[in-house]
Amino acid sequence: MSLTVTPAALAAELGAPGLVVLDGSVFQRPSPDLATMLQESARPSFEKHRIPGSVHLDALEWLWDRARPFRFALPPPEATAAAFAAHGVGEGSRVVIYDRVGGNWAARTFWTLRWIGFDDARLLEGGFAAWREAGLPVESGPAPPPPPAARPIRPRPRPGSIADAAEVRAAIGAPGIAIVNALSAEQHAGTGGLRYHRPGRIAGSTNLPAARLKDATLAPAAIAALAAEAGIAPGQRVIAYCGGGIAASNLAFNLLRAGWTDLAVYDGSLDEWGRDPSLPMETGPG
Repeated sequence: MSLTVTPAALAAELGAPGLVVLDGSVFQRPSPDLATMLQESARPSFEKHRIPGSVHLDALEWLWDRARPFRFALPPPEATAAAFAAHGVGEGSRVVIYDRVGGNWAARTFWTLRWIGFDDARLLEGGFAAWREAGLPVESGPAPPPPPAARPIRPRPRPGSIADAAEVRAAIGAPGIAIVNALSAEQHAGTGGLRYHRPGRIAGSTNLPAARLKDATLAPAAIAALAAEAGIAPGQRVIAYCGGGIAASNLAFNLLRAGWTDLAVYDGSLDEWGRDPSLPMETGPG
């Protein structure tokens, strides 16, 4: 099954039985001092204009375990499945996900579903911007609550799709494993951009910025070329990270499209790693 769908193809599917269209958008911006990332709900934007019949799944409310000590930490699989069920996603659903922020949050929603063992999900190529550019219909105003899923997803977690700090530390320098930073080149080098507690990157990691992945519109061959440029070999296990696991999900999603299968997102990413001075980081070219 293709992992993406074009706006025209989705427009032809709207209203089909079992189809759930999710808007996974969250708005983020760096703080003025570049010390942290600020976030806010995209709900007002969703109510202003959205794909007809779509449902806003606000990760800030539903998919963030705030009892854990880093931002955007995933809830346990059962709570995650319940969050999706409350938004109409269950066994037998077919899900299309979009966002209005360049693809990172749509990919995060996709990767969260993948982690709990749900596979019938696709991303909208180009996101909501492409939908609008195609002149396709939108709806506005308060959205009715979605009917909950009759049969919630039965979690079948893929433990290997989410990494923790211990696994990342053990992977540094390990043959056959690539640790890949999805943040910008300047953040990777520690020369600029938002800092996550300390400048730079996880020691030994390479860099493929998620911003280069073009909101799920690149062909798999083009993604593979970017991966080769970043030193990511076919068949390697890849552990993707960023500041809080969001851009990393975009990277993992696109590598999945390009044929990589042994993929993980480091959920804590630099928001966890950067807080602990015992965990190695480096700056400069690399």
